[in-house]
Amino acid sequence: MITSIAANHAKGKSAQDKIFGANAAAVAAAAKYGADKVTNATIGAILDENEKLVCLPTIEKVYRGLATNELIAYAPISGLPDYLDKVITAAFGTSRPEGYIAAVATAGGTGVIHHTIWNYMDAGETALTSDWYWGPYKVLCQDMGRKLDTYKMLDENNKYNLPALKAKVNEILGKQKSLLLMINTPAHNPTGYSLSEEDLQGVIDIIKEATAGTDKTVTLLLDVAYIDYAGEKEEVRKIFKKLSNLPANILSIVAYSMSKGFTLYGQRTGAMIGVSSSKEIIEEFAAINQYTSRATWSNINRPAMKTLANIYSDPELLAATEKERDDYYQMIKARADLFTKEAEECGLPMLPYVAGFFLSIPAKNPDAICDKLHEDNIFAVPLAAGVRIAVCAVPLKKIAGMAAKVQAAMQAVENKH
Repeated sequence: MITSIAANHAKGKSAQDKIFGANAAAVAAAAKYGADKVTNATIGAILDENEKLVCLPTIEKVYRGLATNELIAYAPISGLPDYLDKVITAAFGTSRPEGYIAAVATAGGTGVIHHTIWNYMDAGETALTSDWYWGPYKVLCQDMGRKLDTYKMLDENNKYNLPALKAKVNEILGKQKSLLLMINTPAHNPTGYSLSEEDLQGVIDIIKEATAGTDKTVTLLLDVAYIDYAGEKEEVRKIFKKLSNLPANILSIVAYSMSKGFTLYGQRTGAMIGVSSSKEIIEEFAAINQYTSRATWSNINRPAMKTLANIYSDPELLAATEKERDDYYQMIKARADLFTKEAEECGLPMLPYVAGFFLSIPAKNPDAICDKLHEDNIFAVPLAAGVRIAVCAVPLKKIAGMAAKVQAAMQAVENKH
């Protein structure tokens, strides 16, 4: 009896996404008990203090004001030329690195990660990221016949763990000719951690040393999806200067997303921005990634691209957008500050939070803890090493007292185990 006609590489694939599963449970509880009695800390999108999905008013005005032709026409496969120009400015601000730079439009930040894995890793090779990471990194690698390994992100003092990174970089480059290193900073998902300029310099020193005098290559992917809610605009972008004038065997790719910074999650618009000291490497970058776009989704959302281009071409629109972003950054920060304060007061352990949509609590039985929290109608996301709380989505009034409830759930689970 035939039970599968899938190709060998596709057999057995399925993805039960814990984030969407936890959100579905929260939605069901809200329907049963009333939304005011349910805390949904699963959603990776900004909800205001009335738990309504946020769209920045200036973004909405520009988007809805586009001519019909801009709403419905095809865009070039590599992206609208004015978008490709302005997205580099949007990403780097005043910290544009020195070197050759090119951008290719992608289907969100996820599209950048997809293209980078496909075009800068050979089949069977291993990519590297931190032990706290966004789960789809692994799904993307596995779907394309690649592997993902991790290093311990934080040391015993909760500082960025450069020695652990160095050991893994050397281990992997000892077995293969190239390495893809993926780092989500600033405002890391799921912890809210950010690398300092010194931390990123340490990363670069490690990969330069590991490849010096060899024919080995490293692709450094910086996933900056949350950069617009990571702190003061220009301050958080200073890390990009570290990408200047690196050896030609190190390619930097910045994964830029319009989902968060423009509150256009479902429009699936982003850009992969390549930085290299080699003109030939960047010409190759633009060519091969455009080709993969053609082979994957063809072209992407024209109106979202046009919205970014129009806003970054108009100082008044840009100033209004940045003011609105800052207001919501401050809203999220107030929530995280309250949770952090109450966590300290009740002795709940937390990974160091700097900024962003999420914070994380290290735990041994995250699934059991999240199940226990359901008794209080609190819904969070269980990860491999802990529990993720989406402070971007929980109003301040529901943050109050939440840390103590998480701590109580942890203790109940630990006593049972």
